[in-house]
Amino acid sequence: MIRKDKSRVDLYGDRFRARAHQLTPRLHQVATYINENREAVMEQTAMEIAALLKTSDATVVRAIQALGFAGLRDLKSTLEHWFGPAISASEKISTTVNILASDVNSSIDFVLEGHQHTCEVLSEPNNRFAMAQAVALLSEARQVAIFGIGASGVLAEYTARMFSRMGLPATALNRTGIGLAEQLIELQRGDVLVMMAQKSAHREGQTTLREAKRLGIPAILLTNALDSRFSKEVNVVIHVPRGGEKGKIPLHGTVLLCLEMIILSVASTTPQRSIKSIKRINELHRGLKPGKKSN
Repeated sequence: MIRKDKSRVDLYGDRFRARAHQLTPRLHQVATYINENREAVMEQTAMEIAALLKTSDATVVRAIQALGFAGLRDLKSTLEHWFGPAISASEKISTTVNILASDVNSSIDFVLEGHQHTCEVLSEPNNRFAMAQAVALLSEARQVAIFGIGASGVLAEYTARMFSRMGLPATALNRTGIGLAEQLIELQRGDVLVMMAQKSAHREGQTTLREAKRLGIPAILLTNALDSRFSKEVNVVIHVPRGGEKGKIPLHGTVLLCLEMIILSVASTTPQRSIKSIKRINELHRGLKPGKKSN
């Protein structure tokens, strides 16, 4: 989350408005993209921007320089100054606990209200329709890949385990760096991707989506950031509020709530597969009990 400091001068915006008419169509396209996607640009390379706009990284750099910046690094420094510092996880926790002020009832209400609001949003017609679309895709999947990093990585592991119990092969995409690359290499055509991601267009999510698109894998996004870059690139978007407004700590239980709705819906759509899988798990479990003799 980035705090935009409205008291600061919008240097990029001023230069864009003043010089836009002087730019060639290609340069104008790049400059417009940057102006409209500032948070995403903060985490993108010139090559990534170029790939999105189907142009060259040299054109991206020329557009930036045409507006009076030395290069992408100088531009990002200017945007960072305009946005102000990002709100860290420690700041969110501090804000939340200070507001709750050691009041147990306030803490209980904070979590309950967050989940209640999420239940109301998830039950809205547009979310029900999105969930039905997601379930239709998942019911026909060869395998489900669940993407989530950080705390969401734990949810990805749990979700993969639950799908597997229901007879639908599943794998978690919850590492970073080379570890994520090793997980991504297992994706194949016929899979379906479930993503947990918010506003930040981080490289892990971008790389995962690129690989999914290369393989023709449909993507389902669970997010509270409906205007994010990820929201524009997936097949299905499910709106999942997290109760982290005004710098407060976000709730992960709301995402788990949505995931369990999806898991149960998929299981009920293919009941024979689900029942057969659970029965087989129980049979295997009986064979693992102490005192069980092998033939």
